[in-house]
Amino acid sequence: MLKVNEIFFSIQGESTRMGLPCVFVRLTECNLRCTYCDTEYAFYEGEERSLDSIIEEVRSYDCDLVEITGGEPLLQEPVYELMTRLCDLGYEVLLETSGSILCDKVDRRVRKIIDMKTPSSGMLKRNDYRNLELLAPTDEVKFVIGSRLDYDWSKTVIAEHRLTEKCVVLMSVVFGELHPQTLAEWILADRLRVRFQLQMHKYIWAPETRGV
Repeated sequence: MLKVNEIFFSIQGESTRMGLPCVFVRLTECNLRCTYCDTEYAFYEGEERSLDSIIEEVRSYDCDLVEITGGEPLLQEPVYELMTRLCDLGYEVLLETSGSILCDKVDRRVRKIIDMKTPSSGMLKRNDYRNLELLAPTDEVKFVIGSRLDYDWSKTVIAEHRLTEKCVVLMSVVFGELHPQTLAEWILADRLRVRFQLQMHKYIWAPETRGV
């Protein structure tokens, strides 16, 4: 059983799969309290669901791209079995995780999107840097930037761990906090080999809209 906050079908708003239709399975509970969190409703709200019922609902959307997100999905042990079963069924599975929990038990077929917590998140000390040694070429590392301090810190982490040699590195702004043009110009000035991204769903729908 898993405590599920919501399952919905939408446009993938982030990552290298941005713009594609995707089924999202959002699990309840999070061990972090980031200052810019936009899914606080997932901290506690949800209902217990069997893995079979979750998979049945995912299949109803007739879409081969699935993202497991939260909250922090790795807090619930049965999520590992869910991801493996979805991979076995032929789905492309994305995992959105804060990186505060070691990802060594995640099925190798899953594309991990590790959201490294920048200084402005207030959760800097919760990063588990061992995850950066477990990266596969298909994985992605994301930095959410709210200030110049966040950007400079991210550059240091990228360089020290040679991240752009290991996988795709993503950078986005804290929505409403830093202007996208500012971040884009910093990236260009430094010739960073990262992928700039916006949270596309927040431009299609109102930023506070759920289920998108």
